[in-house]
Amino acid sequence: MSKSSTEIFIRNFQHGDMPSLGELYQSVTVKENATFWWVGDEDNWGNVYCAFEDGKMVAKGQVSIINVVPPGRSKENNHSIYINLKTVPERENDISLLDNVYQYLFIRANQIKETLPKEYGTILCVGNDSTETANNQFFIQKGYLHLNSLYRMKRDLNEPIPELKLQEEFQFSNWKMGTSSEERDYLDIEAEIWPDTPLGLNRLSEYKNSKLWTSMVIRQFETIVGGLMAWEVEDHGVIEDVYVREPWRKRGIAKFLLTQALRYLKANQLQYANLMVLTTNKSALSLYESVGFCADKEEIRYFTKLD
Repeated sequence: MSKSSTEIFIRNFQHGDMPSLGELYQSVTVKENATFWWVGDEDNWGNVYCAFEDGKMVAKGQVSIINVVPPGRSKENNHSIYINLKTVPERENDISLLDNVYQYLFIRANQIKETLPKEYGTILCVGNDSTETANNQFFIQKGYLHLNSLYRMKRDLNEPIPELKLQEEFQFSNWKMGTSSEERDYLDIEAEIWPDTPLGLNRLSEYKNSKLWTSMVIRQFETIVGGLMAWEVEDHGVIEDVYVREPWRKRGIAKFLLTQALRYLKANQLQYANLMVLTTNKSALSLYESVGFCADKEEIRYFTKLD
């Protein structure tokens, strides 16, 4: 589609935009698998840009820091900032509209980049469902390259959950990460497991503020050997950051943790749980399938380097 015949007005999200945002959300998510970010709390609205035409919100975009590389990591690692950009369905091929909002997001992403540690580079990324072909094509035409693909896996919590036991040398517990020192301990382990995409304190804080958030860990004496996090999003449970450290793998630890997380979410009257896994991670796919998860959708992620 060519440039719109009426003027497009773009600005940051405001309190009074909630009804318009709800209408946009409903129209976009008619496509069941569309990836639509909510705007978050008011302190995040400086990262959210809305496009209006004749008083109607026709597009919304936002940016967010997803990964911050901690000091002392390989210089090849990159911080990552993600974009989410959506239009009303009838305008999903409107390149002019998409590009106008994208320019605001790109400028904001570069501003955010300047706040991150300078010893590492920063990549700007986008993740969409594989069926969102028009949106994916927009970013490909901008020069974005394929980063990775992930399955969203879904588990019905009404189905039986296996009863498993730990080996006697291991101890299971919930971990509140109630102090800054404990948060640093977790982030050190997390960066050990995922050196290319470390979580960072800001993202961890977002997770901890989620409804029903909990962290579950398994220790051998005082050493944390595995863990995960779980919480509620809308009407379902989410499981994130499932890990077992290298020396303790293939001993049933991850499977035990998953069953504990499923029981926790079910006990809080949730109907199903989701988690994300790289499509190329065959061992993790097999693990999740073994406790009842099934692939539900595929998300494709693209990136460009912010110089």
